[in-house]
Amino acid sequence: MSNRIIRKVAVLGSGVMGSRIACHFAGAGLQVLLLDMLAKGAEESTKPGERNKLVNDALQAALKSNPSPVFTKDVAKRISTGNFTDNMKDIGGYDWVIEVVVERLDIKQQIFTEVEKYRKPGTLITSNTSGIPIHLMAEGRSEDFKKHFCGTHFFNPPRYLRLLEIIPTPYTDPAVIDFLLHYGDLQLGKTTVLAKDTPAFIANRIGVYGIMAIFGLVEKMKLSIDEIDALTGPIIGRPKSATFRTADIVGIDTLVKVAKGVAENCPNDEQRAAFTIPAWLDKMVANNWLGDKTGQGFFSKRKGAGGEKEIYTLNLETFEYEPRKKPKFATVEAAKPIDDLKTRLKALVTGMDKAGDFYRHFHYGLFSYISHRIPEISDDIYRVDDAMMAGFGWEIGAFESWDVLGVANSVKKMKEAGYTLAPWVDEMLASGASSFYKVENGRRLYYDIPTKSYKALPGGEAFLVMKNFENQTVWKNSSCRTYHLGDNVLGLEWSTKMNSIGGEVLEGIQKSIALAESGYKGLVIANDGPNFSAGANVGMIFMLAIEQEYDELDMAIRLFQQTMMRARYSAIPVVVAPHALTLGGACELSLHSDKVCAAAETYIGLVELGVGLIPGGGGTKEFALRAADEMHEDEPDSITLKNRFLTIATAKVATSAAEAYDLGILRKGHDEIVMNQGRRIAEAKKSVIEIYDSGYTMPVARTDVKVLGRSALGALYAGINGMWRAGYATDHDVTVAKKLAYVMCGGDLSEQSLVSEQYLLDLEREAFLSLCGEKKSLERIQSVLKGGKPIRN
Repeated sequence: MSNRIIRKVAVLGSGVMGSRIACHFAGAGLQVLLLDMLAKGAEESTKPGERNKLVNDALQAALKSNPSPVFTKDVAKRISTGNFTDNMKDIGGYDWVIEVVVERLDIKQQIFTEVEKYRKPGTLITSNTSGIPIHLMAEGRSEDFKKHFCGTHFFNPPRYLRLLEIIPTPYTDPAVIDFLLHYGDLQLGKTTVLAKDTPAFIANRIGVYGIMAIFGLVEKMKLSIDEIDALTGPIIGRPKSATFRTADIVGIDTLVKVAKGVAENCPNDEQRAAFTIPAWLDKMVANNWLGDKTGQGFFSKRKGAGGEKEIYTLNLETFEYEPRKKPKFATVEAAKPIDDLKTRLKALVTGMDKAGDFYRHFHYGLFSYISHRIPEISDDIYRVDDAMMAGFGWEIGAFESWDVLGVANSVKKMKEAGYTLAPWVDEMLASGASSFYKVENGRRLYYDIPTKSYKALPGGEAFLVMKNFENQTVWKNSSCRTYHLGDNVLGLEWSTKMNSIGGEVLEGIQKSIALAESGYKGLVIANDGPNFSAGANVGMIFMLAIEQEYDELDMAIRLFQQTMMRARYSAIPVVVAPHALTLGGACELSLHSDKVCAAAETYIGLVELGVGLIPGGGGTKEFALRAADEMHEDEPDSITLKNRFLTIATAKVATSAAEAYDLGILRKGHDEIVMNQGRRIAEAKKSVIEIYDSGYTMPVARTDVKVLGRSALGALYAGINGMWRAGYATDHDVTVAKKLAYVMCGGDLSEQSLVSEQYLLDLEREAFLSLCGEKKSLERIQSVLKGGKPIRN
């Protein structure tokens, strides 16, 4: 079974979910056939365009949607379309058939009857249902069909939500399940979770319980919608959409449907009453206030007096929409400055006000519920946590949260407050085990209930987590830690606000490289935060510029440049493993590393022009150098340089690692994209070892960078002025863009010349410093520091 190869996938059903699943498979490099019903009224037509109108329109709507379901636009070329009438016969040439039609058992069974006619024996068939028992769909099918059939539940949107629940039936070949768990993780970048064929599977069962339990607390504690969303968002490591906003996004009718499904189909659920739909929720469904899909739900967007958009919140008592309020709770205000989530959770649960009461009820109810769901929905605690993090965007899982608050202490308080627990929790504590997870020798272990012992999480070697090596810390300062990751490889991570790069981080990079050179194979730079890094610490730059400390500012920029060059010219390989936001200085670090192992979801770019500066940590120099290396002798009008210039001048950020290839930030055939974010650190470590073992020698600083001088400068200036005349650039945009052009052309040289990297770095630093003295640049920086967005001045 391990030698099964998936080259072509057929997706049956092109609705919101089906079209996006097709896009995700195409993004993973597969050929995809997307089928749906014959377009209405096209039965007599012989034109494929008319017969396939339904599926083609659905695919185009998906491709135009925001956020985009594809890594790059050309991914769509791998998707062909058709209809069930004409093209079901084509599935015989496909390795995996995924059904994503309407949630009705009779319709799904009709589709599977057709699939059975044309599929080759051994072909995988899976259903993406979220509500129908998987085993019911397998009934009446052939032995081979049953053996190769199971549920594969993707979450929407499939590109961004990492959960893939795999649900076997009693007939499914275990080898098929093992294959899908591995394939989904490695090739599709998913957190694959083995789930049982129980209503709502794992994530929706726990997630919808969580939302319904909060609805219960709304009534019990007289809390408003705005108060609940302030209490249940990022402050506790949950998404910004918190509770009620999430319900609006998902669709209130969908939420009600899942809740009713659990209440009807889980008679032995001790919290069945929590799934009862409150009267106000029924009223919203009756009013067709279903959230974003109908334009209003718990929130409604309206035009303010000045024409600007304002968000109004539903008052559940009066059923009127009121202007949004910003609630304040003493417990929350005290906890906000605490950066570390685990420390913050402890503070929130001990609060002595209404918020503290809410957090205790909220967590005790959740802990009670998850204890009773094992072994009903899963045999293993880690699968529950994986599902909630990957499907609902929780920063840490429910059992991990329980560990944070102390299992024994929480159990005592829960019992005092009248919450029940599954017997296995008391048995675990009685056995001497005091936590659900622990770390030993860089590996994370979980408590295995049947054997009452700790077992290593599967795939541990492929999923390195920096924090698991804390007891192998080689060096640290207040922002950075350097770990020994085993096999003679060091790893550096830092934790600052938005993981920004300031003096301490630069010290950490320099020190880690020096340590690696003293007897290790190399260095991995990565972290497990929500984002790799938002770039250089602009607050520090702003303070030095406002106080006109230009000597200090000059020193700071020199240090940044020297550190990036240290990453490039070191005696050992330096591999960076970025993910999510990788902006400005973090992009410059990636540009100067020996190799980048980027998560597929990496949003990387040089964004300094947005704040009225140019990349000053070697980014401008590096783009000029790469342009020089890409130029052809007979190249007209320095097109390569112009393209590189525009990427920086428009502050373009790649919306995926694949797009970073197109922007010339990542190098094709050199840098690597890792589909599963959780695997990128292990891949980076592997790369360090491979580069070192193949005989790594320290590169020599370049003195042969071709710059075009005045001839190219004139062309770029003309382009900048054209943008200004057309109203696309402000006066200050012109000032900044001309400084950028000056550096990238090597200055006002009378002819083409060969220059050193240091020459370009000096030009870059001078331009950066001069822009720090510009009032409008400082206004832009201040605007970012205050409100997160630069002003257009």
